[in-house]
Amino acid sequence: MKIWLDGGLKDIETARVSVFDHGLTVGDGIFETVKAVDGRLFALTRHLDRLTRSALGLGLPAPDHDEVRRACAAVLEANPMPLGRLRITYTGGQGPLGSDRGEHGPTLVVALGETSRRPDSTAVVTVPWTRNERGALTGLKTTSYAENVVALARAHEHGASEALFANTVGQLCEGTGSNVFVVLDGEIHTPPVASGCLAGITRALTVEWTGAKETDLPLDVLERADEVFLTSTLRDVQAVHRVDDRELPGAPGPVTAKAMRIFEERSGDDLDP
Repeated sequence: MKIWLDGGLKDIETARVSVFDHGLTVGDGIFETVKAVDGRLFALTRHLDRLTRSALGLGLPAPDHDEVRRACAAVLEANPMPLGRLRITYTGGQGPLGSDRGEHGPTLVVALGETSRRPDSTAVVTVPWTRNERGALTGLKTTSYAENVVALARAHEHGASEALFANTVGQLCEGTGSNVFVVLDGEIHTPPVASGCLAGITRALTVEWTGAKETDLPLDVLERADEVFLTSTLRDVQAVHRVDDRELPGAPGPVTAKAMRIFEERSGDDLDP
């Protein structure tokens, strides 16, 4: 396995980041996960644009897109696989042990891991913790992910693959690594970015390609929605067959199945929409 680290490919055994890297000590970093199919990346331009927005939101220098593209190409060429999870990580770099940043400049890591196609449907749970729609990191894809680790562990304890959050005012928000959609009377709805959710790449394409509406939704909409589905880089569009103890028999339902089909067709036609 070859990894890109600060300017070149390195073996996994020799790739080393400083123990004083701010991404390690205080979670001062951002990342993107990009789907790689037979060595080709999906929606890389959109991912790089969001990487830049996250960097600027944290006060980090904007990443060099040309450098990141070279790193991605090198890693893909060095690690051939049919379906992969490419991870771009960009941190504040080596710094002091406190929250102040150092002067060494950012760290860039690009790595690739093999994955498998997700099942057509999955189970989710709601969790008692909330997303803060007014927080300093709201809308940024940062490496400060411990909250998601805790919530996902709760989901796994209950036989689910994802945990769903409300925000501080009780509105449906997002999953630990996915966006959530509901079908009400044949119409697709998803929480707006103002709810505190991440502006997911797959979410945006699904809204664009299916005509889904961005709607403020109470968390308990999950108790009455006709269909529920998730979107993310590696899930694409994935139906939900159980929310907590509520079964959704027949998932994917007709509206979700159509959204799945549309996404598969459109994403297959254009790798960088």
